[in-house]
Amino acid sequence: MPYKIGIVDTMFARYDMAKAVIPVLEEYTGRILWERYTVPGIKDIPVAALKLIEEKSCDLVIALGMPGPKPVDKISAQVASQGIMQVQLMTRKHVIEVFVHEDESNDEKELAKVCHNRARDHAKNAVYLLINPKKLQEKAGMGVRQGFSDAGPLNA
Repeated sequence: MPYKIGIVDTMFARYDMAKAVIPVLEEYTGRILWERYTVPGIKDIPVAALKLIEEKSCDLVIALGMPGPKPVDKISAQVASQGIMQVQLMTRKHVIEVFVHEDESNDEKELAKVCHNRARDHAKNAVYLLINPKKLQEKAGMGVRQGFSDAGPLNA
């Protein structure tokens, strides 16, 4: 029986990160199904994730958001993160938070690249959590990053 991954994204985001996620999931046709749910902003993500898990029987949710650069946006991102954590604890299912903050880069092309890469890389992580967790274990302690270049392991 295939696993089902929920995708929550927002209208507030300036990049459609779901377009980077969906092709990754479609590489696993027959093993992974997906359901997309778009909400207005990041504070709407937790309830959407909960609905995907409880009403659409998703095994895992990828939460895509793009907080703005203002202090109020940082607060909204923190509130959304806390809600996401609460959903995970309530359901005992992963909700992979994939937020790209608008101030991660001043260059719009680089920011778009970060959005695309982070969303795609986390989609791969989501699939591995469900069908092959050993893939993640192989990378433990390696300083792997999503969106930007890997930091690499510490050499002690």
